[in-house]
Amino acid sequence: MSQLIIGLTGGIASGKTTVANLFIKLGIDVVDADLVAREVVAKGCDALHKISAHFGQNILLDTGELNRTALRKIIFANDDEKQWLNSLMHPLIRDTIIKQLRDCRSCYCLLVAPLLIENNMQSLVNNVLVIDVDEELQIERTMTRDNCSLEQAKAILAAQVSRATRLNAAHNIIKNNGMINKLTNDVKKLHDGYSKIAQEGF
Repeated sequence: MSQLIIGLTGGIASGKTTVANLFIKLGIDVVDADLVAREVVAKGCDALHKISAHFGQNILLDTGELNRTALRKIIFANDDEKQWLNSLMHPLIRDTIIKQLRDCRSCYCLLVAPLLIENNMQSLVNNVLVIDVDEELQIERTMTRDNCSLEQAKAILAAQVSRATRLNAAHNIIKNNGMINKLTNDVKKLHDGYSKIAQEGF
């Protein structure tokens, strides 16, 4: 791909969506890996037929859509089933992301992927932008946003790649401790830099 692609990632409640929206306001096209993951198992899709054939009709809601809660329970309890699902989903998600990135028309584009590093998706991007936040604030935000306990919030954090690993993979870092003016300025500076790289070639 000849287009400059920035991979935006960060831990839970780091502010990825807020930052992505700031780039969108600057006219940048965004591909969201989480949205793609939902699209490939939409009602009537081939992948959903394969999932229901494998796990049974109980995996579907009355509407014919995927029952994510039921599926989550199964794969968290059984590693083999998780592997089966991942081997089906990951190539589909990757191919759809690549297609959507090719369709982007802004001077550079953004791939928002919470699991960019965990799923080894760095090869899809030219530059990794990490949204970093202090872990105490991350836990606090997670508890407020998801209405979960301190133990649950800590468990979610522990299940993700470590902060150090994420920062080590970064080409650029935005520190997001809640000051929207600073965040907006940081995004604008990066936008100017990315636009220049895209225009000059990379």
